[in-house]
Amino acid sequence: MRKVLLVLLIFVAVVVVAADRLGVRIAEDKIGEQVAAQYNLRQQPDVSIHGFPFLTQAAGGEYKHIEVGIGDWTEQGVTVTGVKVDMRGVKAPLSEVSKGSAADVTARTATASAVVPYDVIKKEAPKEVTRIGPKGDDLSVDLTGSILGFPVTGTAVVEVEPTAKGIAITPVSVGSDGATQIPLALVKRQLTWVVPVTDLPVGSRISRIQPTPDGLRVAATAENVRLNDLQQVQK
Repeated sequence: MRKVLLVLLIFVAVVVVAADRLGVRIAEDKIGEQVAAQYNLRQQPDVSIHGFPFLTQAAGGEYKHIEVGIGDWTEQGVTVTGVKVDMRGVKAPLSEVSKGSAADVTARTATASAVVPYDVIKKEAPKEVTRIGPKGDDLSVDLTGSILGFPVTGTAVVEVEPTAKGIAITPVSVGSDGATQIPLALVKRQLTWVVPVTDLPVGSRISRIQPTPDGLRVAATAENVRLNDLQQVQK
């Protein structure tokens, strides 16, 4: 009898886990469809609902952690890549989710992150900038051309900072490769530029920037966010 009960309990556990995982997949697809339709995305985003068991979270309408991978995102004509939204403390009533509505879906915090590729940054740069790459918390740029009539060939270190107009890029030092040393103030006047990316899908201003080998990783965090309030993709 004990063996029979043990086998039965194992079978029930397997069925419950299978049902739980199936429920997760259905919910993830529902959320992905809703986000794609609401924001006219070309592809349905990847949605991951974390935590186990899922069915308990679904019944209570509260989820600890949901991630949404959107992909590319365009703002003011600038396309960033690898956009993800990480939501914590999500409240989504089962009655709303089951009918595909996002009206009452909220998150305690939502953090969006993305990568601004270096070719996108270079496109906005002055013509004297020929290459851009990471250098610690700053960027290194190669320069070729002239500044106020002075020839310049060398490397500059520029800092990056989020502003109301976008990502501001400003020289902090310049190496001239043996040419005439140009005062930094003059270099800043001609080689300071802004990449017009200010917000991410959570509708909050970019607050963190980190250089990576592929580009600038930027992030923004908002609190008490409604899914319906996420900023719409700009074409």
